[in-house]
Amino acid sequence: MAVCWFVGLTTLDVVHRAACRPGANEKVTATRQDVAAGGPAANAAVTAAALGAHAVLVSALGAGPVAQAARADLDAREVRVHDVAGPDEEFPLPVSSVLVDEATGDRSVVSADAALATAPAPAPDALAGLPRPDVVLFDGHHPALARAVLAHVEGLRPRPLVVVDGGRWRPLFAELLPAADVAALSSDFAVPGAVVPAADDAAHGALLLGARAAVVTRGGGPVTWCVPGGSAAPSRGEVPVPAVPVADTLGAGDAFHGALTVALARGLDLPDACAFAVRVASTRVRHVGPRSWLAHLPASPGEAR
Repeated sequence: MAVCWFVGLTTLDVVHRAACRPGANEKVTATRQDVAAGGPAANAAVTAAALGAHAVLVSALGAGPVAQAARADLDAREVRVHDVAGPDEEFPLPVSSVLVDEATGDRSVVSADAALATAPAPAPDALAGLPRPDVVLFDGHHPALARAVLAHVEGLRPRPLVVVDGGRWRPLFAELLPAADVAALSSDFAVPGAVVPAADDAAHGALLLGARAAVVTRGGGPVTWCVPGGSAAPSRGEVPVPAVPVADTLGAGDAFHGALTVALARGLDLPDACAFAVRVASTRVRHVGPRSWLAHLPASPGEAR
């Protein structure tokens, strides 16, 4: 079984679906409500577990009713949680308020992300006690946590693949991208000019920082990938995204990253891994709610490693 680690943010998502967005000082009645664990790393871990991988989430949850609700959802989805905050610590787990537009499936999110508290670094012996990963995904949240896991990963032989999920720039990416075997980026991702003055776009900036390959998602547009060729011309390509009825876009990018991580762990090359991840993300957006879509996942790539 492929072992995938997901390092970063966990939230509790409170999701409302409504026929319209409220204006200033206005209330609207929701047609549906869901509560589930969220956050880029946690959602990707849920996807990986549903695809049959051994998914390990290295994050900060702590104690308290909010953390208990998130933990219960992750347990139900068979995600193994390594909580650096500790089960007895009152860590302020963020709550994300999500509104999904019933007409378009587009989502709006208000969240504190990781701004409410600093997650501690895990103890090295605690990481050594976890199943050895084939691939490790970092979402760029919780810097001390990410640095400790990256140091652990760099000491393993053979070294696991490293995937960096870059939705929007965070200073920590200047440390993570040089270690990335694959930088999985949104088209909104941009490396600041003060870090890389000559970056033309998301992929170029990540590659200039040292990533060995880059993948860029563009919502309903094609997914592009690029692998530098050294002295030869780089390999480039794109994977078309099928036109499907869009019911709910919440977590679609996280589903893509979870599926990409599993595909890479099972030995698929980058173009095939992207194609599989596109199929998974396309399945996600067709179904309403943060978890109902998991029952409709496409066949998982076979174990190849």
